[in-house]
Amino acid sequence: MPADHTIDLYADLPLTLTTAGTGRPALVLHGGGGPAAVAPIAAHLARTARTITPTHPGWNGTERPDWLTGIDDLALAYLHHLHALGLRDVLVVGSSLGGWTASEMAVRDTAGIITGLVLIDAVGVHVPSEPIRDIFALDARGLADHAWHDPARHYQDPALLPPQQLAAQQADMATMRTLAGAPYMHDPKLLRRLRHVDVPALPLWGASDRIVTPAYGAAYADAFADGRLEVVPEAGHLPHIEQPEASFALIDSHLRRTGTLADAAR
Repeated sequence: MPADHTIDLYADLPLTLTTAGTGRPALVLHGGGGPAAVAPIAAHLARTARTITPTHPGWNGTERPDWLTGIDDLALAYLHHLHALGLRDVLVVGSSLGGWTASEMAVRDTAGIITGLVLIDAVGVHVPSEPIRDIFALDARGLADHAWHDPARHYQDPALLPPQQLAAQQADMATMRTLAGAPYMHDPKLLRRLRHVDVPALPLWGASDRIVTPAYGAAYADAFADGRLEVVPEAGHLPHIEQPEASFALIDSHLRRTGTLADAAR
């Protein structure tokens, strides 16, 4: 069963983690929707891997220190945590903003502890021909229309949410604006830096994503030394929720071709 605990990563940075399973370590990083949005990925991977799913500081009511103001801060903190645990051969899986964090970790991983990346409809790079949709400018209906292949199934009317849940969502969005609002949802230098990342990278994209399009995903994949885009039909920004079987099959295939065990078998 998954276990939740909080550690003091730094003196001023408590970090809430959910861990489960055994085997190759897999760090699972959520996007703006919080850890619940990547829980299906963590549960699937925990069958064969040791999953570590952090709650980004500032989400779900957790503490965010004043100095943690960018995705680079988040990436360095998670790299430090992996080092502190003495982990090697780590697969990093990130959804949306979590995918951006995974990419920033990879370009800073001078110790080579990351051996595979899965970027699920990730933001983080600037592609002039494929601008990232400004989600802060969308209302709840507009966000659903851009994020889901089947928005009618997944749309939640804010007027029907309990006040506490609505306040929590608004607080999470405020944290996301602090970390990723300027420049909006990207690091201007990241696309160029990714060419130095030679671990296998799987950008996994929903065909119907209108926040970051599959063409944006293709540019992301091309930036890596070893990147391969896979597009999931009838899925939007969270393909692992709309099309879990297809998404997990692609992730499992990537698992088999990455990591030190895969290298030894070749």
